[in-house]
Amino acid sequence: MTSTRKTALAGLAAIAFGFGASTAFAANPMVGGAAMYADKNIVENAVNSKDHTTLVAAVKAAGLVDTLQTAGPFTVFAPVNAGFGMLPAGTVDTLLKPENKDMLTKVLTAHVVAGKLSSADLMRKAKANGGRYNMQTVSGDALTAVIKGKNLYVFDESGGASKITIADVNQSNGVIHVVNHVLLPK
Repeated sequence: MTSTRKTALAGLAAIAFGFGASTAFAANPMVGGAAMYADKNIVENAVNSKDHTTLVAAVKAAGLVDTLQTAGPFTVFAPVNAGFGMLPAGTVDTLLKPENKDMLTKVLTAHVVAGKLSSADLMRKAKANGGRYNMQTVSGDALTAVIKGKNLYVFDESGGASKITIADVNQSNGVIHVVNHVLLPK
């Protein structure tokens, strides 16, 4: 092989490598100031997000860490700290008490759907059903993805809405969609 050809191939390899690296980085957004890695599970990534410290504390208090580290796959609608802050005063403290573990587990699992649903999946399914797509959570509650303009919202059974603010944070065991409000079961 000529040195010119070797140089050209090396250049193409560098471009291909650089393209792949930037594509992989762009494909998984930063969340809460932290990189999210598609080869780590939901818990391993969530603990690094400064926007999800309340959610992580709640997952630990509910004893759901082991579950969210299994193979899944899961789709998690992950509320940010500010979303928990919008609940009535004292709600989070009450839910975190050991005697309320069952209620906390119900609230948290009302944010989890079995399977991996990307935002494109949710949009496609909603468009096929008049702009709405109904899902059942692992808690047995219902969530509905609703298209509003170019945005995707998730509604709980009580009519509470949460906007997906960061979509498609891929995990080794599913996908996280960051939402701005806590979804509440009935």
